[in-house]
Amino acid sequence: MQWPTHEVTNQVPELQDYNIFSSDAVLMQGLEHFQASWHQTDLLRYGAELGSKEILQLGELANHHLPELQTHDRNGLRIDRVAFHASWHQLLDLLRKEGLQALPRMQPQKGAHVARAAGYYLQSQVEAGSLCPTTMTFAAIPVLQNEPALFAQLKDKLYARHHDARDLPIAQKTSIMIGMGMTEKQGGSDVRSNSTFAVPLATGGRGADYLLTGHKWFFSAPMCDAHLVLARTEAGLSCFFVPRWKPDGSKNAVLVQRLKEKLGNRSNSSSEVEFQDALGIMVGEDGRGIPTIIEMANLTRLDCVIGSAALMRHALTQAIHHARHRSAFGRLLADQPLMRNVLADLALESEAATLLMLKLASALDAPDDLLSRAWKRIITPAAKFWICKRTLEFTGECMEVWGGNGYVESGPMARMYREAPVNSIWEGSGNVMCLDVLRAIARDPQGMQLLLAQLDTSSAPALQRLALELQAELNATPEQQEMRARRFTQKLVLGMQALLMLELAPPAHATAFINSRLDPECGRIYGSLGADCEQALQQEILERALASS
Repeated sequence: MQWPTHEVTNQVPELQDYNIFSSDAVLMQGLEHFQASWHQTDLLRYGAELGSKEILQLGELANHHLPELQTHDRNGLRIDRVAFHASWHQLLDLLRKEGLQALPRMQPQKGAHVARAAGYYLQSQVEAGSLCPTTMTFAAIPVLQNEPALFAQLKDKLYARHHDARDLPIAQKTSIMIGMGMTEKQGGSDVRSNSTFAVPLATGGRGADYLLTGHKWFFSAPMCDAHLVLARTEAGLSCFFVPRWKPDGSKNAVLVQRLKEKLGNRSNSSSEVEFQDALGIMVGEDGRGIPTIIEMANLTRLDCVIGSAALMRHALTQAIHHARHRSAFGRLLADQPLMRNVLADLALESEAATLLMLKLASALDAPDDLLSRAWKRIITPAAKFWICKRTLEFTGECMEVWGGNGYVESGPMARMYREAPVNSIWEGSGNVMCLDVLRAIARDPQGMQLLLAQLDTSSAPALQRLALELQAELNATPEQQEMRARRFTQKLVLGMQALLMLELAPPAHATAFINSRLDPECGRIYGSLGADCEQALQQEILERALASS
């Protein structure tokens, strides 16, 4: 017999059956500003679908029922297959139906990259692991387009708006996914130390067949139908298209040794593999593997920014929803001055991150514009450094809003917190990004000056001063620049975010962002907005972030 000991009260109802898109005023405004409003009807439908109880549960299921490696079948034959829960395949089908693996190529028009970024941002708020093969497929397409004969065989399957979960040779499938494998045990980010080697089957060269021998320490999504990998030839590191199955229908010799047991991103399988004379087709010029694949890296880095901005948005939404329904000490949390300060501060951070990811996506839509090129090449790695790092602190703060309820796995906050670090690490950790910012500036000093000119001509004196500080940093010695690269990158990103807030946010909101982010006394702790951001303004910021219901 169960004895009733208490009545359950003051518990927050689950946030579900809401429209993830229409509840985000910043995203909707940004879509129009960056000329992608033609996609709004689709995003309204998609936002409602993603916010439904049924779809939100798919994310929970995919992270509860983890992928399992099956190295052999029951007869002892090597199969190297990873089995997934049905929810994983349903999530991938959602992504494919929206064309998020190829939208700008399928519907090339103004704002196409922004439209795709918005859809990716929405699904990121439901489940992050399924984004990995989607991102890699999206980023692989421009690399493969440089090989017309190979791309002609793959195009329809890459652009298909459905997910084909069957483990079959590419010729027998209706849609395919592409992964990537670059890092090895001895090198990590230092891919120039790779030891995997490739031997030509005949004359060799671009488009020719090779046999690869070696390993990859992080081989993302091994159930992808093919991977782009780096291997060494006599000419140096080269890029290869390595299919899961050979054209004759036999399994390629890519042996999955084990799956990684990761902190987060658990629904997605990351693996260690060995190549034992695995068939690979050379993509790009012999010995030019890194330049061949660099465009892929730039696109995946942008998706890291989008994914982290989406984690911020989802965590913020959950925190505001919780605070509006939970009481403590006689008042709703949302009505208490200190909590309101924290939430408003978080809302400003989320808005600036969202605007930055949309701006970077829009830069891809204007490849010939010098300023857009500077945003793409210089600010993308800077944004990946800063936004992805801020997400760790951000999700932790939102978890704290929930208190003990946020620390248990039955709610959404713990999964978001575990998910937050991956984007800081994947595709280059913080130091790698900051050094890449310096390299990008060295290659495009004119572009950097165009960025500084935007700060210098802004209406905010604080940004004009920031432009002078950044210019002074550029005059330092190379060793000093490297030593201070993180400080420089942080200032640069904050300056670009402030510009976007001035352009798109309500003036008082932009002022609050600038005053807090460029004020050393505020530090990096959320909830330190000053006297210039009082109760009425904080409430206005929160209503913009998530309208009361």
